[in-house]
Amino acid sequence: MNVLVTGGAGYIGSVCVEQLCHAGHQVTVLDNLTEGHRAAVDPRARFVHACLSDRAGVARAVKEAGAAAILHFAANALVGESMTNPAKYFRNNVAWGQNLLDAAVEAKVGKFVFSSTCATYGPPERVPMTEDLPQRPINPYGESKLMFEKMLTWYQRVYGLEFVAFRYFNAAGASEKFGEHHRVETHLIPNVLKVALGLAPECAIYGADYETPDGTCIRDYIHIADLADAHIRALEPGRTGFYNLGNGEGYSVREVIQACRMISGRPIKTVEKPRRPGDPPRLVADAEKAAHELGWRPRFPKLEDIVATAWDWHRRHPNGYSD
Repeated sequence: MNVLVTGGAGYIGSVCVEQLCHAGHQVTVLDNLTEGHRAAVDPRARFVHACLSDRAGVARAVKEAGAAAILHFAANALVGESMTNPAKYFRNNVAWGQNLLDAAVEAKVGKFVFSSTCATYGPPERVPMTEDLPQRPINPYGESKLMFEKMLTWYQRVYGLEFVAFRYFNAAGASEKFGEHHRVETHLIPNVLKVALGLAPECAIYGADYETPDGTCIRDYIHIADLADAHIRALEPGRTGFYNLGNGEGYSVREVIQACRMISGRPIKTVEKPRRPGDPPRLVADAEKAAHELGWRPRFPKLEDIVATAWDWHRRHPNGYSD
């Protein structure tokens, strides 16, 4: 199948492109490289340096790729930044995303797979979290993703564009070749491993007084290869709807840090800081819908295995990608 991947030079996109190529698909990556890295694009994929803001350029790229399916990862995803610059998030994640949707309709693309987020739920009414929970995002990032989810629903109803939207929990880990390198790193595991590598003096624990067993936030971590597997399964005709992607198990901040110490064999200094506004105590996915309807199950459910792949990649790429 010919597949166009937006944001294919980013963390999640790069591993999905790799797995798509392994599966025999013909892949075109469209990325403006503001967040992604050219070195993160699998050499088997065709690369188009373009931005979703270029409506004509996006339409041309979709047609030239002969895309039967689009995987849409390109987005801004920093919650804190979205609170200070919401215009950027509604422009990039919603308005420019519509250019891609319109190009898909015009080119008669059969399937659209969207990278959404559990941030669309906001503070959950219950945990584990199912797809039918109310969606009440508490930041512009989550709101922008929810807006795009609603657009997908209408584009399917009116134009017949079949879609799957995956609500990620905490993506982590690495493949052998591709890993996590954000220009502004906010994710816990890479920041903890920076300390193990001697690239940072300490890692922060934001809030140690939550109503959890050890006082720190609990999150659901899912291996990047498992995310990629779900996206490939979503390409099959007839599969449509919204799905959580998570392990269904939660690990606290302290547990993640201890796992990084064990895997790296190195000391990791921590410093406790005040809670960050809007951080719920516990976010854990119920992903049974994906298991039942897509036949998807995580292959790397153990935190130690996830951390081990991340540590292996960061140890070989201490400064990330060269570009």
